[in-house]
Amino acid sequence: VQLVESGGGSGQPGGSLRLSCVASGRFFIINSMGWYRQAPGKERELVAEVTRGGNTAYADSAKGRFTISRDNETTINLYIESLNPEDTAVYFCNMVIINGLIYWGQGTEVTVSS
Repeated sequence: VQLVESGGGSGQPGGSLRLSCVASGRFFIINSMGWYRQAPGKERELVAEVTRGGNTAYADSAKGRFTISRDNETTINLYIESLNPEDTAVYFCNMVIINGLIYWGQGTEVTVSS
């Protein structure tokens, strides 16, 4: 099973970025997929997630500027607008299988600076 993130990179304050994650391999039914981030010196935290049924949930810090979407059962995106330096972090894709197994991607780095 592999989760591959893409779309990270450098952005300027006020700009936007779109991250994508594609899951591949053999696995049972996906219960949810989501995005986490880990800023330098901080713990990994949830940003947003989308369930099998299409319900979305956001961390309080992500409401208003982050949008999670799902292209299909195995591909999700995260759109970040109005970037600010506090968004600098490694963003990880996460997949939770219905039997409880959890998979992580390697992460994609986002750096916001002027």
